[in-house]
Amino acid sequence: MTVLTREIVLASSSSYRKALIARLGLDCGAIAPHIDETALPGEGPVTTASRLAQAKARKVATEKTTALIIGSDQIALIDNAVLGKPGFHDAAFRQLRAMSGKTTVFHTAICLYDAASEEMQCANVPTTVRMRELSDDTIERYLRQDQPYDCAGSAKIEALGIALVEKVESDDPTALIGLPLITLVTMLKRAGVAVP
Repeated sequence: MTVLTREIVLASSSSYRKALIARLGLDCGAIAPHIDETALPGEGPVTTASRLAQAKARKVATEKTTALIIGSDQIALIDNAVLGKPGFHDAAFRQLRAMSGKTTVFHTAICLYDAASEEMQCANVPTTVRMRELSDDTIERYLRQDQPYDCAGSAKIEALGIALVEKVESDDPTALIGLPLITLVTMLKRAGVAVP
């Protein structure tokens, strides 16, 4: 197989996604795509996540016209309600209270866009998370320590948030953090990029 040397760009401003991509040891830049992330009328959450992942990659492609561009987006669902990034303490508390003792499904969409050929590889990687029964005191202590206000579902699984979780089921454990690396490596290999 011919190994390509290509510029790889992550279409994201997320520090979590940047840390994940660094695990692969690739020379990978990052550009914030600055797109409207509002769901379209009548659009389902999985479709929204996929559309946004593609839109992020295509937006960055306007600057990086020959690069391989990685776009990703995540939607969390509990009882058919979407959980976004809480932004502040009270909203995070309400999210964790709603998730207590229940199962939430995180849909992480990823796409690899070849800006030169306009070929797009896309996938949705679901992760099911069952939370422990959480007391109000536990939620307050957790939020004061981890401050996960920029995380859909209000818990950082890669940090203290793991203590709130009873069970996680996924084919790609990094999907929950926001970038499914197993899936991404498969896509990169299909595009001719050697990892490692």
